[in-house]
Amino acid sequence: MLKKLAGLAGVAVAATMMLASPAAAELKDILAAGKIRIGTPENFPPFGSLGAEGEYEGYDIDVANMIAEDLGVELELVPVTSKQRIPFLETDRVDLVVATLGANPERAKSIWFSSAYAPFFSGAFGKPGVEVSSIADLAGKKVAVTSGTLEDLAITADAPEDAELIRFGDNAATIAAYVSGQADVIVTGNMIALGISKENPDFKLENKFIIANSPSFIGVKTGNIDLLQWVNVFVLHKKLNGKLDGLSRKWLETPLPPLPAL
Repeated sequence: MLKKLAGLAGVAVAATMMLASPAAAELKDILAAGKIRIGTPENFPPFGSLGAEGEYEGYDIDVANMIAEDLGVELELVPVTSKQRIPFLETDRVDLVVATLGANPERAKSIWFSSAYAPFFSGAFGKPGVEVSSIADLAGKKVAVTSGTLEDLAITADAPEDAELIRFGDNAATIAAYVSGQADVIVTGNMIALGISKENPDFKLENKFIIANSPSFIGVKTGNIDLLQWVNVFVLHKKLNGKLDGLSRKWLETPLPPLPAL
């Protein structure tokens, strides 16, 4: 009986040690293997999607390629959906996640985050002739916004009383209303605004002001401190040498704004 109890205790200790041990894919392991697995968006242009040639392309794809190049290893792209990003990292299916991953306290319980590498924000957008530079300037303006979104909540809370908020059931309806001239300003995400600009180049759509800033961070498995440190140096280096600014101009059609560092 004592032997059986001792055996069970040994199994419990071993299981605890396995759970507490660091992930296999630390920086030295990646270098030794000569390959890095990076989770990237599978259908979220312009960050990551299948291009005309059948290969993945986009901002995050270019960042993943630069990471592999700087490490001197082969790159294995692993397309991920939004829900797969953290689980794939936690279960060692990928070594890093470069997939428009926003940082918040809840997610930080599960994984580590690098310094920000890409801009992602919600804002008020309008044509050059529309003079708006702050939420107060929406006074007397017609504002198109998708009902129930974070943008709607922010505008509703802070907009002047005489701002006319026109709410729509989904992004497609909001876009259609703005494009047809039903509003002076559209309040939405920068990627949706970019899509409007591509479809309607005469609009010369401008970001008037930012409502909520949610830049993208690179996800690293908890415990991989050397890999996290390397990624932070990588991000800093690409900011300083202008490579990330070049990607922002290429894929997002805007200069790289100041991004937070962790």
